[in-house]
Amino acid sequence: MDRLEELMAQVVAFTEERDWDQFHSPENLAKSISIEAGELLECFQWSSDGKPEAIEEELADVLNYCLLLASKLHLDPIDIVRKKLAISAQKYPVEKSRGRSTKYDQL
Repeated sequence: MDRLEELMAQVVAFTEERDWDQFHSPENLAKSISIEAGELLECFQWSSDGKPEAIEEELADVLNYCLLLASKLHLDPIDIVRKKLAISAQKYPVEKSRGRSTKYDQL
């Protein structure tokens, strides 16, 4: 078992031990990701530095919900990130996008 699989198993076990799976529909997990991402953004509300401890905790919350959603939908996080990177590489070829923040349809 690799580190990511082990981590996902720990996150799922934590949830199962508390009988929280009943609250974790894909919709609710997606909402929770957005809520936690907002809390992560709040760490930077008044300073571009943020407090490292708060950032770490909020980022962990976002990642936990992402892993739970991937598990719920039977998706492999590594596979879906690699697929998305391949799609993005097509949309944003290095020679056109290096050092630019322009959207792909305007390159």
